[in-house]
Amino acid sequence: MIPFNIPALTGNEEKYILEAFRNQKLSGDGDFTRRCHKWFEDNFLTQKALLTTSCTHALEMAAILAGIEEGDEVIMPSFTFVSTANAFVLRGAKIVFVDIRPDTMNINEKLIEGAITKKTKAIVPVHYAGVSCEMEEISKIAYRYDLLVIEDAAQGVNSTYNQKYLGTLGHMGCYSFHETKNYNCGEGGALLVNDERFIERAEIIREKGTNRSRFFRGQVDKYTWVDLGSSYLPSEINAAFLYAQLEIANEINSNRLKSWYHYFEGLKPLQEEGFIDLPYIPQNCEHNAHMFFIKVKDLEERTKLIEYLKQKGVLSVFHYIPLHNSEAGLKYGRFHGPDLFTTQESERLVRLPMFYNLSEDNLTKVIEYINNFFRKVQ
Repeated sequence: MIPFNIPALTGNEEKYILEAFRNQKLSGDGDFTRRCHKWFEDNFLTQKALLTTSCTHALEMAAILAGIEEGDEVIMPSFTFVSTANAFVLRGAKIVFVDIRPDTMNINEKLIEGAITKKTKAIVPVHYAGVSCEMEEISKIAYRYDLLVIEDAAQGVNSTYNQKYLGTLGHMGCYSFHETKNYNCGEGGALLVNDERFIERAEIIREKGTNRSRFFRGQVDKYTWVDLGSSYLPSEINAAFLYAQLEIANEINSNRLKSWYHYFEGLKPLQEEGFIDLPYIPQNCEHNAHMFFIKVKDLEERTKLIEYLKQKGVLSVFHYIPLHNSEAGLKYGRFHGPDLFTTQESERLVRLPMFYNLSEDNLTKVIEYINNFFRKVQ
């Protein structure tokens, strides 16, 4: 069986977890958390990095920092995970879904301006498959209308746009370290704060609404409850596991990219003959090989292909059901304009196995099976 995902292991995770035990500091914001924060701040040049228990919680923190209130509107794509919308719905926002570009599966930046109303508070671009949205245009629109940009870069750690890291391009950026992501600690996330206006309050919200961080820096003589917040700190065990991954982040990235291009070259003939569409990477983007997907003719063909691969021992999957078609999406949001591509393209997409140290033999087998499906089975 070729699994869809195997969480990455570097070899130092157990060592660092045991070190955290020896330090007798297992709750959040210990030495390994500080190391992770410094790694992101030094390597990605963000003003402030804060580990969280999940990307979901990073998004919820961003929604609070953005001052989202009842009646506000937030613009995002419908082709995304539910957390992207939930974080803002929890604050009382109405979600305005905008159609995607069929080439990158990202929000269509040309449709955002038409979706803006007097109630709009923020734009939430989602960098699908670690490939950046058109952030230059999105940032221009946000500046023009005085809107906040909150990047859902759950899949985009170590990807760049115009040589700047995803998650550092908006006012805030949100990462995921779920076991399906390139760098993982089982469950985890991070909030990158790129606007100094939000740094102090971000620390407070993350620390249950207290000024505890200022107390530990010696800025106040005692800490107390000063704002709303919650417990968004991951344990030192999670941080220790994650730090082992960050130490060899570039090696993991190179390894995944090698697998990604193996797929791409092996399946290119099928695209040239019109059987499938392959991922498109804009010229100013460097992706992190978070996933490899193909797009087939339609939902029926996708179902047949997934079943065929399963019979061959390969686990492939489809991805998001567009949020605007869901029960909650209809209740808490609306789709701006016609749905030309979101539903249609989502029904064509098949994700193939992709993980650190995926063997060349298994990559070749998957390519062979897909070629056989289209050339012999159809």
